[in-house]
Amino acid sequence: MTRITVAKGDGIGPEIMDATLEILKAAGAKIEIDEIEVGEKVYLSGNTSGISKDSWDTIRKNKIFLKAPITTPQGGGYKSLNVTTRKFLGLYANVRPCMSLSPFVKTKHPKMDIVIIRENEEDLYGGIEHQQTDEVVQCLKLISRPGCEKIIRYAFEYAKVYGRKKVTCFTKDNIMKQTDGLFHKVFDEIALEYPEIESEHWIIDIGSAKMADTPEVFDVIVTLNLYGDVISDIAAQIAGSVGLAGSANIGEECAMFEAIHGSAPRRAGQNMANPSGLLEGAVMMLNHIGQTDVAEKVQNAWLKTIEDGIHTYDIYKEDVSKEKVGTKEFAQAIIKNLGQKPTILKDVHYAKDAVLNLPKYKKKPAAQKDLVGVDLFVHWNGTNPNELAEKLQTINTENKHLTMITNRGIKVWPNGFEETFCTDHWRCRFEPQEGKTLYKNNIITLLAKALDAKIDVVKTENLYNFDGKASFSLGQGQ
Repeated sequence: MTRITVAKGDGIGPEIMDATLEILKAAGAKIEIDEIEVGEKVYLSGNTSGISKDSWDTIRKNKIFLKAPITTPQGGGYKSLNVTTRKFLGLYANVRPCMSLSPFVKTKHPKMDIVIIRENEEDLYGGIEHQQTDEVVQCLKLISRPGCEKIIRYAFEYAKVYGRKKVTCFTKDNIMKQTDGLFHKVFDEIALEYPEIESEHWIIDIGSAKMADTPEVFDVIVTLNLYGDVISDIAAQIAGSVGLAGSANIGEECAMFEAIHGSAPRRAGQNMANPSGLLEGAVMMLNHIGQTDVAEKVQNAWLKTIEDGIHTYDIYKEDVSKEKVGTKEFAQAIIKNLGQKPTILKDVHYAKDAVLNLPKYKKKPAAQKDLVGVDLFVHWNGTNPNELAEKLQTINTENKHLTMITNRGIKVWPNGFEETFCTDHWRCRFEPQEGKTLYKNNIITLLAKALDAKIDVVKTENLYNFDGKASFSLGQGQ
């Protein structure tokens, strides 16, 4: 018996959760439930996180969290509970299967059957943003080796356990050579440990286009947080409907399972909502806690119900469907089909001893780290980079002198183009002359001289070589 935490959420959440739990109970799931309240009511009580300390304690004690959609009120500084939960509990892997149910659910891709595994904690979703000048704001993209290793290893282990043949990596490392480049590098390293599984890499733009056009050429896709967020919704939609997709969020200690759609308050209380997305999340939960026999029974009964043409309003089509039903009736139809399998759709079979081998991350030996320069980010309202260069060269010393200025990443000095449009945010690179060494106290001196010269430095970024290799970007055009 496994004790789980359940939140019924807002909008259609209570209805689809009741339907899901009724199906699980009828299928013989060995679970005990602790129910907590999260979402809109908690937010509006004055709790900007949407969840109480007692509820956190329950989730952390039980480790398994089945959550219906919630509503985050607009304005007022309310934080997304989904994002908060993923980060607080270290739920680094987001897993979204997207499978066609053709011909019973309309799709242009009848052979589609892919799983998107998305890194869940890092990337631009750190939410670290700053306004630096009148015209420019920044958002930091943070990618770590542990984050890359954990999600990529999870993808290969998932493929191994679930009988998948190929893992594809999506990045944009032709542009972001340091961040996305690290993800691609780690992917290539870990792929060598799984010679029985085919591996490949696609640039995210053409890879996404290929997925939207010919999804059947992909099997498991692993990618960074932002890309995964976008393509997983696209994949769910082109498979048939976002409303049919479930999601697992997996960490080393805890896991959360949910539908990927929202709370749809307009449909609340009308016995109309399709519980399939949450039910699919619950099936993933059953597999995760080792109740694969129940997961298999529920999934096959759901497929049989879809195949029988018993459909909720969102997927009902007169030329395909046989009966339009409400939430409760759809759940009862699935319960009636427990123990049966589809005959046209492919039935599922889950290995009884399926266990993902996911060792904890081990730190690598520290690299040799050498300071080789510094970028000063300057707020300056002029438009001619040559004028800015003249001003910056007044603070040169033998340990550090101006070597480059970029604007929005494009090199504008030396030898810039007059046609390049410039904002008020300038990256100004200082490097030591040949044979000289740069120390951190030299940077402090540089900043002091900039202050005396009335140069508005809004940020600095030290430039390092790691094990003798430059670990910072050049200017575009450099």
